[in-house]
Amino acid sequence: VQLQASGGGLVQAGGSLRLSCAASGRTFSSYHMGWFRQAPGKEREFVAAIHWSGISTYYPDSVKGRFTISRDNAKNTVYLQLNSLKPEDAAVYYCALAPYGSVYDRSANFGSWGQGTQFTVSS
Repeated sequence: VQLQASGGGLVQAGGSLRLSCAASGRTFSSYHMGWFRQAPGKEREFVAAIHWSGISTYYPDSVKGRFTISRDNAKNTVYLQLNSLKPEDAAVYYCALAPYGSVYDRSANFGSWGQGTQFTVSS
């Protein structure tokens, strides 16, 4: 499965953005999906995950209540809705997948990183 993220750009503080990640391949629906971000000089951060079935989601405290992950298995796409954006949210955002049967909210289970998408937040 190959992953391609999109939807980045420039947004004002307090604004919203929706990122998309399109996956190739016919087995997308059997993978847990996750979003990560990495800002310059910082470690990669796990910001959202969704179970392969879509019934469970995970967020760290830093984004909980502001970010929402969702998936459309018919379109082989996972989304990340970002609301109430802050300057510290600016980063390159990557999607990744974890295999069926793995723990979906454990960052170490994710791989097959796609090309990221970047946005900046103006204050």
